[in-house]
Amino acid sequence: MSRAEAQHGAYLAALREAGAEVIALATHLEHPDAVFVEDTALVLDELAIVTRPGASSRRGECAAIAEALRPHRELHAIDAPGVLEGGDVLRVGRTLYVGLGTRSDREGHEQLARLVHPFGYAVRSVPLRGCLHLKTGVTALDEQTLLAQPEWIDLQGFEGFRVLRVDPREPFAANTLRVGETLFVSASHPRTRERIEAAGFATRALAIDEIERAEGGLTCLSLLFRRREASAP
Repeated sequence: MSRAEAQHGAYLAALREAGAEVIALATHLEHPDAVFVEDTALVLDELAIVTRPGASSRRGECAAIAEALRPHRELHAIDAPGVLEGGDVLRVGRTLYVGLGTRSDREGHEQLARLVHPFGYAVRSVPLRGCLHLKTGVTALDEQTLLAQPEWIDLQGFEGFRVLRVDPREPFAANTLRVGETLFVSASHPRTRERIEAAGFATRALAIDEIERAEGGLTCLSLLFRRREASAP
């Protein structure tokens, strides 16, 4: 556990160095997967949506996330019987791509679409084949470029993007995280990192191999959003 805790601490420090303000939540020993906060909420500029995880063992995590987000956004929720996990939602501009697999379903997708449509977001489904979450198989390096594992993701749903493919020897390398001008990649995947940098992107590698052993990745450990400015009196 000490190595995982050290890697998590280094991750938080790296976020701060990239310019993020970090809000750390209390540890909940009864919910060992709670460190993967991405799955329990989706935070957009206009609202926050508390999800209903497809893994029933994780639904107890949602109350704490809702309380943490309440000061920052108007809260909405995915209701039963729908299921949706944040790791299955990839935002690129005003489009939300939703992975449909073992953790998120069509009902969750449709509820999400109804919630965000008034704010001008498009929602598109992406069938998954062989990965836990959509962002296990694809993330955005910028708004024009994706990094993908094509064996797990149907790339036909991403027409118009420049697509970089992970090195075949590093199938789990597609999960990257952009914070401001910093693009974080996993230190476990040096060959894919070379491909990313050859395409013109500067990267910073983080060691998260203990997190990866639990099927986690860089995006899983945080919810990124901009603070709303206080209204003038």
